[in-house]
Amino acid sequence: MDPVVATLSYDVAAVRRDFPILGRSVTVRGTGEAAPLIYLDNAATSQKPRQVLDAVIGYYERMNANVHRALHRLGEEATTAFEESRSAVAESIGARSPAEIVFTRGTTEGINLIASAWGRANVREGDEILLTEMEHHSNLIPWQLLAAEKGAHLRFIPIREDGTLDLDAIESLLTERTRIVAVTHVSNVLGTINDVRSIIDAAHARDIPVLVDAAQSVPHIPVDVGALDCDFLAFSGHKMCAPTGIGVLYGKESLLADMRPYQGGGEMIRAVWYDRAEWNVPPYKFEAGTPDIAGAIGLGAAVDYLRRIGMPAIRLYEEDLTRYALARLEEVEDIRVYGSSPDRGAVISFNVGSIHPHDVAQILDSDGVAVRAGHHCAQPLMRKLGVAATARASLSFYNTAEEVDRSIGSLEKAREFFRRVA
Repeated sequence: MDPVVATLSYDVAAVRRDFPILGRSVTVRGTGEAAPLIYLDNAATSQKPRQVLDAVIGYYERMNANVHRALHRLGEEATTAFEESRSAVAESIGARSPAEIVFTRGTTEGINLIASAWGRANVREGDEILLTEMEHHSNLIPWQLLAAEKGAHLRFIPIREDGTLDLDAIESLLTERTRIVAVTHVSNVLGTINDVRSIIDAAHARDIPVLVDAAQSVPHIPVDVGALDCDFLAFSGHKMCAPTGIGVLYGKESLLADMRPYQGGGEMIRAVWYDRAEWNVPPYKFEAGTPDIAGAIGLGAAVDYLRRIGMPAIRLYEEDLTRYALARLEEVEDIRVYGSSPDRGAVISFNVGSIHPHDVAQILDSDGVAVRAGHHCAQPLMRKLGVAATARASLSFYNTAEEVDRSIGSLEKAREFFRRVA
């Protein structure tokens, strides 16, 4: 039996049949032959199962109406489905109440919401914001903007050579001026799964709140906000089999209640006069205007789908598949993989000799293998690694060892091609 699936508790072949796009064939450049699509760009966005597509289409076909504002049947049905999705999300991450779940456009908007609505009220000149050296731009730029506006300073938890955080440095980096800590749960470049609970405990010992960027963790590993005790957590639907344009900000209810709104408009108000207004309660205080109703319903369907498979089972399978992929990559001459944390997610960034990662990605694409190449929205981390870019293969629970093998064959083809033309 394939060691990757030896302990598998779900049928990968059956799961793959749920994803229409995985049945697509692509034309191999140079031969004109058809080959199955191999999609290894899941850290950028995941594919969508039929159950999610049907939920989105079902909303538009059967209950297309605005939510919270209509007394007619369609509006009531849409509102029920919308709020059921909120409840499903809350339950899936261990939130105490659906009121702690704010629908956003994605991780980026969730972090910007906190930097704006919480940060502007709590960060002053000379204060400090603690991040890490492996942050995605979405968990860096909002804090840069806030720091520039307030005259605050950014500090960074360093990374070690193996791509793990130097947690020993935290005690010296947390000071009486630190106002918030914002840290990625899983690096989108190195694959490192950070010990965020240790970071949270250290910050909370000084009454400092912590935001967790969970864009790369919630889709792949079990996440419980109660167990983590994080104050805020943001993630995106499109990376976990849901539509694009929908995401989640979790916030402790007491913190959300004290925050000012992020945007103004309909739904986020309780009462309005010409010269003043009273805000609605969370989460609606942060959901101005008509939300992405179809996206939220699709997110609820995605949560249900992933929970039926089981997040622990998904984690175990992806862990085994990633281990297998790393072992196969070691067979490729001149390969360099970035990050060697023993506790890692299904993200592998690499370079092959002096071949530009864009060229690697294009040759793999010619064989129907989709990987990403670039700086992965982490330019400061790229500079820390001493490279301009990497290729990146990111796996999901619907990928297979056979796909890994085919991809390694394409990678060998790329290496051989550039060896000949060098």
